[in-house]
Amino acid sequence: MNETAAHEFSIDALRSGDRAEFARLVDAYSAPIYRLGLKMLGNPQDAEDILQNTFLNALTHLADFEGRSSVATWLYRIASNEALMLIRRKKNVVNLDDFQPEDAEETPLPEVFVDWSAMPEDELLSGESKKALDLAVQKLPESLRMVFLLRDIEGISIRDTAEILNLTETNVKTRLLRARMFLREQLSAYYSERLAREEKTNDRSLS
Repeated sequence: MNETAAHEFSIDALRSGDRAEFARLVDAYSAPIYRLGLKMLGNPQDAEDILQNTFLNALTHLADFEGRSSVATWLYRIASNEALMLIRRKKNVVNLDDFQPEDAEETPLPEVFVDWSAMPEDELLSGESKKALDLAVQKLPESLRMVFLLRDIEGISIRDTAEILNLTETNVKTRLLRARMFLREQLSAYYSERLAREEKTNDRSLS
C-alpha cells in the first residue's frame, strides 16, 4: 500500500462532500481495488462490480468515516467485504469455512518442494508464470486468498491486513503461511517442468 498517497487526502474535504477530493481518491485507488477484485473473482465484470460498489459504498458512508484508520485501509476493507459477499452469493451456499477455527488447524506440509529461487527472474516474471500463479490463487479458499492478495500482491502490512479483515495479526500470519505453502505445492509441478526445460536448453547449448 502506498502509505504516502494514503495520507495525502483531506478527511474534512471528503466528509464535506468535496467532489474533486473524492475524484482524486477514486483515481488513486481504482487500479488496486480493481486488481484485488479481479484476482479474487477471476472475472473482469465481477471486478468492475466490486470497484463500483466499493466507491458507491464509500461515498454513501463518508460522513461516518471517523479517521481511526487510513482512508486506504477503509477502502480496502469495503472492497474486501464486497468481494467476499459476491463470492458467497455466487456459491449460494453456507460457507462452513466461516464457522470453523481454521487458524487453529495444523498447517499441512506440501508433499513436493521446488526451490523457486533457482528459476531465472525472467521466467518467474513471464506471462506464462503469472498465468500459472493466477490459476493457483483461484484455488485458494477465499479466506486465504484474500490475505495472500492483500499482503503479498498489494504489499499491505500485516497490521493493516489484520485491520482490513478484522483479524488478529497472528491469524493473518497463519493464513498467509498456509496460502504460501498451498501455492508452493500447487506450482511445484509447473516450476519443475520449467526448470527441466531450462536444463535441457543449457545442455544443448553446451553440446
